[in-house]
Amino acid sequence: MQVVSEHIATLVPPLLEGLAVTLQIMGGAVVLAVPLALASGIGRLSPLRPLRWLSSVYVEVFRGTSALVQLFWFYFVLPLFGVQLPAMLVGIVVLALNAGAYGAELVRGAIRAVPPGQREAGVALNLTRAQIMRRIVVPQAVPAMLPPAGNLLIELLKNTALVSLVTITDLTFRGQLLRSETLRTTEIFTLMLLLYFAVALVITAGVRLLERRVRVR
Repeated sequence: MQVVSEHIATLVPPLLEGLAVTLQIMGGAVVLAVPLALASGIGRLSPLRPLRWLSSVYVEVFRGTSALVQLFWFYFVLPLFGVQLPAMLVGIVVLALNAGAYGAELVRGAIRAVPPGQREAGVALNLTRAQIMRRIVVPQAVPAMLPPAGNLLIELLKNTALVSLVTITDLTFRGQLLRSETLRTTEIFTLMLLLYFAVALVITAGVRLLERRVRVR
């Protein structure tokens, strides 16, 4: 039993290093995806046809294609056109674009759920369309966005495993490397499962805490 514990103890540090990379990628993707989702979700409701069209094309392309194919396209195809991006940046950008497309639909649905009377009240106060959206509609839509946003964050966490296929040393890459070196498949993948699950629990708890604070306000 002691020998097994010692073996597991040697596996944890490299997996934690991989987890740190995973969290960096996820954090970067979230920073890009949130404004992208807001802009695209609002854009799909815009009275301006070009903006609606542009937002719709982006959302449908990235929702309708595989995240893995998107990752490979950015990593292997873009260099053929002279655009060479670091693997880390490719991972962050692709995951952000993918999550932003799903987030845009989340934003659009939450905004459409705001009662029309709220917009009419803004018009009565002589507010511009942008002011109505910023001051009245979006603040009321935020509580409806949070629960599905938590699910989207967990999906984003799971999608980070894809970046291991473009040589990024994330948690999955580290796990595969350790498995080939030590052949301790059961222990390694169990530890990976627990680490991913722990992060998902933190995300869920954080979103629920945010929901409670938003409701209080």
